[in-house]
Amino acid sequence: MAAIDIGRICVKTAGREAGKRCVIVDIIDNKNVLVTGPKELTGVKRRRANVGHLSPTDEKIEIRRGASDEEIMKVLLGKPKAKRKAKAEAAEEKPKARRKRAAKGQAPPAP
Repeated sequence: MAAIDIGRICVKTAGREAGKRCVIVDIIDNKNVLVTGPKELTGVKRRRANVGHLSPTDEKIEIRRGASDEEIMKVLLGKPKAKRKAKAEAAEEKPKARRKRAAKGQAPPAP
């Protein structure tokens, strides 16, 4: 089982936000932690949560204690944005190659 520590991604198992993912931002005491989604991303507001109501995952992000929602968003969305950008650039490249072949008089390949 994964440990309860700062930056650990968990799933809430109780309450109105049950089933949603959150990040541990601070450890209050041995039974309570401060978690956030952030709300814009997962719908989990920044609040105190009982450790018994969390199911930790193996995933962990590198954040400082008490990190803001904006800092957490940067870490969570930083890498996927780069991947999406690379995929978009690759998708743009394919139609250009087809247009070049069509301009040269070659038949475009089947999609």
